[in-house]
Amino acid sequence: MADPHGFLTVRERELAPKRPVALRLRDWREVVDPAQPEIVARQASRCMDCGVAFCHQGCPLGNLIPEWNDLTHRGRGREAIERLHETNNFPEFTGRACPAPCESACVLGINQPAVTIKQIENSIIDEAFAHGWVTPHPPERLTGKRVAVVGSGPAGLAAAQQLTRAGHTVVVFERDEEPGGLLRFGIPDFKLDKQLVERRIGQLKAEGTRFRCGVAIGRDMSWPELRRRFDAVVVATGAAVPRELPLPGRNLAGIVHAMPYLTAANHAVATRGDAPDHLDARGKRVVVIGGGDTGSDCVGTALRQGATSVTSLAIGRQPTSERTAGQPWPTHPNLFEVSSSHEEGGDRRYLASTVEFTGDERGVTGLRVAETGFTAGGREPLPGTERLLEAELVLLAMGFVGAEPVTGLDTDGRGALARDDRFATAEPGVFVAGDAGRGQSLIVWAIAEGRSAAASADAYLMGEIRLPSPVRASDRGMH
Repeated sequence: MADPHGFLTVRERELAPKRPVALRLRDWREVVDPAQPEIVARQASRCMDCGVAFCHQGCPLGNLIPEWNDLTHRGRGREAIERLHETNNFPEFTGRACPAPCESACVLGINQPAVTIKQIENSIIDEAFAHGWVTPHPPERLTGKRVAVVGSGPAGLAAAQQLTRAGHTVVVFERDEEPGGLLRFGIPDFKLDKQLVERRIGQLKAEGTRFRCGVAIGRDMSWPELRRRFDAVVVATGAAVPRELPLPGRNLAGIVHAMPYLTAANHAVATRGDAPDHLDARGKRVVVIGGGDTGSDCVGTALRQGATSVTSLAIGRQPTSERTAGQPWPTHPNLFEVSSSHEEGGDRRYLASTVEFTGDERGVTGLRVAETGFTAGGREPLPGTERLLEAELVLLAMGFVGAEPVTGLDTDGRGALARDDRFATAEPGVFVAGDAGRGQSLIVWAIAEGRSAAASADAYLMGEIRLPSPVRASDRGMH
């Protein structure tokens, strides 16, 4: 146990400071500064090393949280990163982009602020890289088996690393020009510095993983041909089909989905160039439809691009600030939160139902918005409450409805690729990991599923279970 009295003597959550808003809006650097080691150690001492550690259940990866909290408190960082890497291939990604369901399940959180698990995780991996403790782990021998991984987001990278370390020859196919998937092109730099992605890609390459970028399976190579060339295939293409908003005026220029917008912005940051004009918020009134993390990313991006104004619309009620009876501990509740992007500016509106888009030959000029009403049939705009909201750029950030189709694979009722509990499809040797099979979810679930799909693929190839498998495909945990 980190400190038998820690949770009694240190009762407050201490978080790393954020850079001042006025400064961070002028660049794309990460918003949060590194936490001071003494703060991290003090927070780690609050961990009670519970007899039943519910944080394990809260984390899809089953991270050994009490163990590395104790080691962090004792200043044994090298041992802490070894414990962390036992279950999580990429803690610097989850430490920055995961909403921390582990903290929602923290036992201390029943009557005190939860342990700052996410911040401690970040500190462990940052210290490990700073001291050179993170090194490539190439396999001692090769199996002679070839595995294709399609998609290089967190699920694909986790599967590739596990399979490479198991001795298979792994080739990752990515249709973009650089590997990383949403880690590189979907998450803004102010949340996840792309040097961190480059660093991990370099480790994978040093271990023997091969990357083929600019290759779209189904276009540049058929799915049947891919299957013939490899002994096994892991599909980790994500849930790339966005939710549509079929309203009058939808075809007006200037109404775009969130992911193309964020991708263009990330490309511009990487190349120190400009985003295409129709995907640039500079000088425009921006409306973001959708109140989730993707919408928040759009807000922060638009503000940095120099938008005249940014308004976020959510169709539902504003979440509560405290748990309700329907969201008891240790579930991960839906609470009202102010993200770093919302701290930086913009207006948030709830119970806002878009009725139609207005515009002219140049493109969108506004939205007609009504108050959301609730009936027995569901939600619908309330007559007589409509108002006009002006906008030159409308970003649709309402989530995703499924995976892009794959030749020879079925889909389920949610639009995801069908698979069994072992991540296997009806096609022998083909497995599905991450959002492509799970539906839109969290980065921590993507990594967990990538690891588990890799374990199933390895067992298929070798006839025995040799890799850890933290989750089943049907396991939705408490989330």
